[in-house]
Amino acid sequence: MSLEIIKTDSKNDDFVELIKLLDDDLNERYGELQKQYNKHNKIDYIKDVVVIYKDKVPVACGAFKEHDIDTIELKRIFVAAENRRQGLSKLIVSELEQLGRALGYKYAVLETGIKQHEAISLYKNAGYEVIENYEPYIGNANSVCMKKAL
Repeated sequence: MSLEIIKTDSKNDDFVELIKLLDDDLNERYGELQKQYNKHNKIDYIKDVVVIYKDKVPVACGAFKEHDIDTIELKRIFVAAENRRQGLSKLIVSELEQLGRALGYKYAVLETGIKQHEAISLYKNAGYEVIENYEPYIGNANSVCMKKAL
């Protein structure tokens, strides 16, 4: 098995295809509720994207956007179902944090859903702590926001 990690942007076709799978997964989990999140998950243009290839097949991805001058927001972290439980999500998070650090950011924040127990565990194990929900998730009981010092 060979793994390759590439740094790209949101125009990458493999990233776009993985995001379609992510959206399918979220729609399956949350149904109608997911519609209120769709506007926050647009990938108009993100310049900091990572895609993992396993034996030349795209299997995992993640990205970040600037949240504020000191902070990145992790977005669109996803591992294809048949490639889960292999440490790829940890690898994506680690790569994104390293990129953020290299660009001078001090913190990373993220939002995930209350039904994504595996994601919440991943982030807690990676050192993220639950914080008050930030905009646009303030007051949304279905959102869990987290933060970590880089």
